[in-house]
Amino acid sequence: MPEQPSTAQYAASDRDLEAAILGLLAQRAATSTICPSEAARVVGGEHWREQMDAARAAAARLEAAGVVDITQGGEVVDPATARGPIRIRRRPTAAGSTPDA
Repeated sequence: MPEQPSTAQYAASDRDLEAAILGLLAQRAATSTICPSEAARVVGGEHWREQMDAARAAAARLEAAGVVDITQGGEVVDPATARGPIRIRRRPTAAGSTPDA
């Protein structure tokens, strides 16, 4: 087995993780959250732990795009400085509700 995947494999994994996050959130109530490990499990199967950093990075990209919020203890946090467990939720719309998905 190669020690590290190629750049192309990382890009596919990034897209897969973003899609997994959005798919999991779409299956939940509008105000529900998910753990990045849930997306890592979808993409990585039994090797999900190896995908945790990539799952957090995917969540950060979606946060930067304005699609999700990253929370800790129910409060929105900056994914660049968040340490420890985080949760991901759909970002509320301007009217205060989350979009239906």
